[in-house]
Amino acid sequence: MAPTPGGKHRTRVHVVSDVHGNARDLARAGEGADALICLGDLVLFLDYADHSRGIFPDLFGTQNADRIVELRTARRFEEAREFQRRLWAGIGTDRAAAIEKAVRKQYAELFAAFPTPTYATYGNVDMPPLWHEYAGPGTTVLDGERVEIGGRTFGFVGGGLRTPMRTPYEISDEEYAAKIEAVGEVDVLCTHIPPEVPELVYDTVARRFERGSRALLDAIRRTRPRYALFGHVHQPLVRRMRIGATECVNVGHFAGSGRPWALEW
Repeated sequence: MAPTPGGKHRTRVHVVSDVHGNARDLARAGEGADALICLGDLVLFLDYADHSRGIFPDLFGTQNADRIVELRTARRFEEAREFQRRLWAGIGTDRAAAIEKAVRKQYAELFAAFPTPTYATYGNVDMPPLWHEYAGPGTTVLDGERVEIGGRTFGFVGGGLRTPMRTPYEISDEEYAAKIEAVGEVDVLCTHIPPEVPELVYDTVARRFERGSRALLDAIRRTRPRYALFGHVHQPLVRRMRIGATECVNVGHFAGSGRPWALEW
């Protein structure tokens, strides 16, 4: 905590989301801050900006990555799933084991890059059962839980809601709402996905609405936190807006920017 001219100490927290394999910048993300907050999506399955990066092209090559992106972007999800089934059948290996091995390799590097202290929650592409194997003593994993940082209460809710993409940590609306309810009233509400507001969930590059949470929106209106912080939508129509008394902020696509969002008080 940095001293001020009046002798009081100020607290500075850096917030990142959608890291997607960017361990190099993650290692510097906590510089100058009292704590780092990570809102999930550590894993890089497929980089939609560079189809040669990620677990998918490592297994199947860039040409097949080009095709899967083409199908998903066109929202031809069933064709995309059938295309993936053929690819897996062609390499003759256990899908779950191959993906877990690749994810473990990424997690080993990414969790080692976290500064102390780090407070983290899951994204929709993460694999929660593995996190506690890699989170060191300086990293606190929270989901449906609260923590105090610099005299303010922060609540954390991880994961995403179910979509045709079928990413690893998608849960039901009811389960997600229960975690929001468990957090209760906080000063800063930290989630991976945004509240269900059109301007906050529309991705201008993917040209589609991502899933936001109605329960999260209702909680923001009801409990009036100072801030609601989230990621998930990489190129949102609007990066921040007020909902009543709450400043809602998409902290950014860290994989692309390499820069954390800062909160100071």
